[in-house]
Amino acid sequence: MRAYLDFEKPLEELELRIAEMQELQISSNGLSNGTADISSLTETLENLRKEIFKNLTPWQKCQLARHSDRPYTMDYINKITDTFIELHGDRRYSDDPAIVGGLGTIGGISVLIVGHQKGRGTKDRIIRNFGQPNPEGYRKALRLMKLARRFDIPIVTFIDTPGAYPGIGAEERGQAEAIAVNLMEISMLDVPIISIVIGEGGSGGALALSVSDRLVMLEHSIYSVISPEGCAAILWNSPDKGLNQEDFAKAAEALKLTASDLLNFNIIDTILPEPPGGAHADPDKAAITVKNYIIETIKYLRKIPRKQLLKSRQKKLRNIGSFTETKP
Repeated sequence: MRAYLDFEKPLEELELRIAEMQELQISSNGLSNGTADISSLTETLENLRKEIFKNLTPWQKCQLARHSDRPYTMDYINKITDTFIELHGDRRYSDDPAIVGGLGTIGGISVLIVGHQKGRGTKDRIIRNFGQPNPEGYRKALRLMKLARRFDIPIVTFIDTPGAYPGIGAEERGQAEAIAVNLMEISMLDVPIISIVIGEGGSGGALALSVSDRLVMLEHSIYSVISPEGCAAILWNSPDKGLNQEDFAKAAEALKLTASDLLNFNIIDTILPEPPGGAHADPDKAAITVKNYIIETIKYLRKIPRKQLLKSRQKKLRNIGSFTETKP
């Protein structure tokens, strides 16, 4: 049974009612004359779903981006690749399950895929560290990307993390240095690179896999320097006043972390539409959208000479945060 967010509760009531009527029809061998009612309720459900998801607030988008049923990196890999072989280890310390990567084919095109993996269920989430990579995860990602460069293979990265793991061990092993090295080295890999934010793109942990020729976001994903909770804690938390949902909503609005905000700022290149109700409502349809975008974009980027590809990528990165000042 799927999980429903607070703003999805009206949808839950209708879906349960439709399911009950369908079960009644099946148990009565079709003798129950409820087809017209089911059809009418289904139409009402679809209209309500469109209305709700058309007017989502940034905080509601955050909740959707973190939805427990939302497809993760391995879900997309399993749905869009013809073949996939996962590769492990950074050759320095260990393997980090919070980042998965390997070689595969998509529509007959060889690709190197790297992405954050949050994990499904409590046990798997603990193993995956809730999608928060350690330094060895970023070093593994860079090792695999350099392997792709050696064999002239395009790279696809999936972004879905609350951020890099801030533990003492991670810091001792060079968390900040690992992220910084990734930013520098990936920017110089002269093969096509596509980065797709599929859920939560948080802080430097997301940036370390986001250096690319095309950075895109799924419609209900988020991408930000800090989470709304972290932002609210820094700005408004105090011993005599706790934080609440209103504070988080206010922070989410101020951070401008939605796909539409980032497209307006020219941080991302395009928005990939999600099925009605979000990617978790129809993972197969979401995967088809992602697959088609990857195939079309790789074919386009392949036509660009390598030197031009690097120049365009570096120009794109340098233009982030630029602004024009006008005199009154």
